[in-house]
Amino acid sequence: MSVATLLTPATSAEPDGRRAGLVARADERSYVRVLVVLDTTILIIALLIGYVARFGEGEPTGSEIPYVLVAPGLVLAWLISLKALGCYDDRVIGYGADEYRRVSSASLRLAGAIAIIGYIADVGVSRGFLGISFAVGTVGLEVARFAARKRLHRARSVGAGWSRKVLVVGDTAHVLELVHTLRREPYAGYQVVGACIPDALLAPVAQRLGDVPVVGSFRGIPEAATAIGADTVAVTASGELTATRLRRLGWQLEGTGVDLVVAPALTDVAGPRIHTRPVAGLPLIHVEAPEFRGVRKLVKGLVDRSVSSLALAVLLPLIAFIALAIKLDSRGPVLFRQVRVGRGGQEFGVFKFRTMVVNADALLAELTARNETDGLMFKMRHDPRVTRVGRLLRKWSLDELPQLVNVLLGQMSLVGPRPPLPSEVARYDGDVARRLLVKPGMTGLWQVSGRSDLSWEDGIRLDLYYVENWSLTADLTILWKTFGAVVNGRGAY
Repeated sequence: MSVATLLTPATSAEPDGRRAGLVARADERSYVRVLVVLDTTILIIALLIGYVARFGEGEPTGSEIPYVLVAPGLVLAWLISLKALGCYDDRVIGYGADEYRRVSSASLRLAGAIAIIGYIADVGVSRGFLGISFAVGTVGLEVARFAARKRLHRARSVGAGWSRKVLVVGDTAHVLELVHTLRREPYAGYQVVGACIPDALLAPVAQRLGDVPVVGSFRGIPEAATAIGADTVAVTASGELTATRLRRLGWQLEGTGVDLVVAPALTDVAGPRIHTRPVAGLPLIHVEAPEFRGVRKLVKGLVDRSVSSLALAVLLPLIAFIALAIKLDSRGPVLFRQVRVGRGGQEFGVFKFRTMVVNADALLAELTARNETDGLMFKMRHDPRVTRVGRLLRKWSLDELPQLVNVLLGQMSLVGPRPPLPSEVARYDGDVARRLLVKPGMTGLWQVSGRSDLSWEDGIRLDLYYVENWSLTADLTILWKTFGAVVNGRGAY
């Protein structure tokens, strides 16, 4: 695509950028105030629980310091600790795991400091009261942050809620790529409000890059950010943005309240694999190779088999009920066994509850023209081959429960890429084939991000991201999100 087709004249006047910026900053301060109120409420409740659990309804004896003074002081110290560790920093709240880590760290550090001071000063405050209060308070703070974040994400998904206003700077192709990446996850809170492009591409008339207004060139980035109310300048790749110009841009933005972020050309690599190492004054980014074997893999396999065996024992009555319902609903076997491709290209039989009529494969040729997805998969929202019980099982993902047997046998994992068909694998190119470096999973990023509502390209991107950046912590997060995806039923058909 040529530059001429990317750049189009603007068809309408842009809104008052400065006013929009003021509104965004007011929304941000409002959200932070809500967090402070939530945190304070949680801490008060935690201290009350700690007091009642330790002393009941009676008065504590043997204490030199009245608890009516201890409690407010502890709440204030806790809030100060949260503030000191950046738990209200707009760069971490609302997205990512860093907010939760900082909340836990602030609570644990304060608990450690109080324990040390109490031991040295021999303060007569009950250790049981402190222990219960800190345990309840830390968990409560995390839950409250999670609830506040979910509400913020819902607002951001519909174009409301507090978001950072971003001015994207770079070549046209890289600007469009970064805009697409940021819009792919609107709940992250980065709203692109304008773009600055190289001077040679700037026209005397108003322009748009896609649907993003072009508000200036590289010569006037700070002025453009101020004009549209941007609070973040995101710099992407461009031959004209040399290290010297980028350093000067940082100086120009000092004291303006506008953050400068640099989007590297390296994408879809998670933070734990990235380490910045200054060498000769240059911040070199070191990217660790993905881990496909070792102790963490052994632990993952142990967890998979332990959890699957426990789940099979607990869910046995439900499994028996589903089997009876399938048998009474339609003719055919209860279980459906289909050949799929696992790690290293090895084929295995995946188990699922039968949700279609017995001649479903024979009917597929008649329905191929009605495929509702792109790529190599066949998906149809109202597939006539699905039985009545099958629709309910698919809606709640109960048809996949027998795959716990595959996990127990070591053929699958609880979390991983979607297990592909041999016909799909036969048409894989070199990049997509990397999905086969790990075991397929019962759930994964594809399932918790929309399932069948996603395009083939987005599904592959999520699977490859997991392959490159998997971790035990990420697995736990995906398992947690799976419950929400199942309850919502999004993309399940």
